[in-house]
Amino acid sequence: MPNQKIAIDATVAAPLADVWEAFTTPAAITQWNYASDDWCCPHAEADLRVGGIYNARMEAKDGSFGFDFAAIYEEVTPESAVTLALADGRKARTTFEPLQGGVKVTTVFDAEGVNPVEMQRNGWQAILDNFKNYVETQSCRA
Repeated sequence: MPNQKIAIDATVAAPLADVWEAFTTPAAITQWNYASDDWCCPHAEADLRVGGIYNARMEAKDGSFGFDFAAIYEEVTPESAVTLALADGRKARTTFEPLQGGVKVTTVFDAEGVNPVEMQRNGWQAILDNFKNYVETQSCRA
C-alpha cells in the first residue's frame, strides 16, 4: 500500500493570507500541529522555498514518545500550494482554494505501509481540524 494516496480537507473561515501564514509560519505551526490534546508540537522550522527544510517536532505531552516530521519543500506556490517530500520518500501536497467566506485546504499524501489507512487518514484529519480551529480563532481577533 505504499503508493496509495489519502486525501483530507477542511474549509477554513478566514482570509487566504491568514490561512497561508498559519500553515507556513513556524510559530503558528507549533500551535496546531498535533492530532490530540495529549500531544504537542514544541518546535517547527519552515524554510519556505524549493529545497528548503520543513521539520515539526511532535511529542506526547507526558514525554513517552516523540518524533520529527521532516521533509523538503518540492513546491512552494504562495497562497496556492506546497508539496513536501517526506524523509521516507513519500509526498504530501496541500492546496489552498479560495471560496466565498473561506479557504478550502486539501492535503493529498502517500500512505505509509505500517499503520492502517483509516488510522492515517484520521490522524492527518485531526491535525487539519486543529489547524482550522487555530486559524478561525486567530482570525477572530479585532
